[in-house]
Amino acid sequence: MMVMCEKCQQPLSLSNGEIICSACGAHYPAKPCCPECHQPLDVLKACGAVDYFCRNGHGLISRKRVLFQPPGH
Repeated sequence: MMVMCEKCQQPLSLSNGEIICSACGAHYPAKPCCPECHQPLDVLKACGAVDYFCRNGHGLISRKRVLFQPPGH
């Protein structure tokens, strides 16, 4: 599923924890979501590491599997 920019309806891309529109330059904060249930994940930070946890029974989620979406999607 391609997420589109709210301002210009062009595709968005993920970069450094933000979702950016290369067409108009809009920036949106990235919301980490579970790849299984698509619900928001808890972000766990310790000793420089970042982990993601699903409260809906899917446990720890690898950073490689996390879906990043703009808020409201």
